[in-house]
Amino acid sequence: MLKYFPILFVFGFLTASCTTEKSESPVVNWNSVQDSTNIAYTVTGLDGPEAVRYDPDQDVYFIANFTGGGNDQDSTGFITKADAEGNIIEREFMIGTKKAPLHAPRGMFLVNETLWAVDVLGLHGFNKQTGEQTDFVDFSEFEIGFLNDVSANENGIIYVTDTGNPRVYKVENGAASIFLDSLEISPNGITLDPENGKFVLAPWSGETTFYTFDTEKDLVEYDNIAGGYFDGLEFLNGKLLLASQQDSSIRIFDGNESSILIKTSGRPADIGINTQSNHIAVPYIALDRVEIWDLTN
Repeated sequence: MLKYFPILFVFGFLTASCTTEKSESPVVNWNSVQDSTNIAYTVTGLDGPEAVRYDPDQDVYFIANFTGGGNDQDSTGFITKADAEGNIIEREFMIGTKKAPLHAPRGMFLVNETLWAVDVLGLHGFNKQTGEQTDFVDFSEFEIGFLNDVSANENGIIYVTDTGNPRVYKVENGAASIFLDSLEISPNGITLDPENGKFVLAPWSGETTFYTFDTEKDLVEYDNIAGGYFDGLEFLNGKLLLASQQDSSIRIFDGNESSILIKTSGRPADIGINTQSNHIAVPYIALDRVEIWDLTN
């Protein structure tokens, strides 16, 4: 999560929120490689969309616009709100405040009524209904490399990846601390495995080894998965979906093998899952658009 291969720092962020979702959704077709006929909707009019997060309560997508990208503090970033059919409700729905504006937002995660978004200097919290910024956790006391993605556990404890200075931060009670440091990989995406409560880290910079960790800092190898320059990753129906920029694809990993599910239109960034319709929203920074693919056809 500058995000497109082969540049070193490309960046990107579970469909989970602490909310109740509909119990039934269309069945995913895992048996064939999806092509462009499976694109249900396209969101245009964006500016370097880096990440997408779906909110089942409102049936909307939040889209982080990377704008100029990188770590420039130019106050140009914003988060768009779009409906489930890709229609923009409000382009600049979240922009931050004068003291803590958005510069180049990337990974996002929902915890109850708050949308947490990673940006250049820290973690922004927004009221998901109004778009008002309610929190800002400043990371500037640390040697920031490239803050990238975010996830949280069922207790609302938040974890943020740093791809440029390979580590994971922990945010608890509004304060940030270094949780895992000097990692063997450059962590990009992060997501929670709902089956065991452990977090999975996606590697960047051409690495293919994924790792998991728990709240006790037990970091172990998860698996080596084909592809490369991985960005967003999400679990859906027990399978891990992965955005691979090396071969412009969305891959699935079932715990034993990986395969290509979608050959994407460009290099995919931080994907989002519509858990009510089993759609996957794929953002492309370089193409200024998000494609919403129907996984049930």
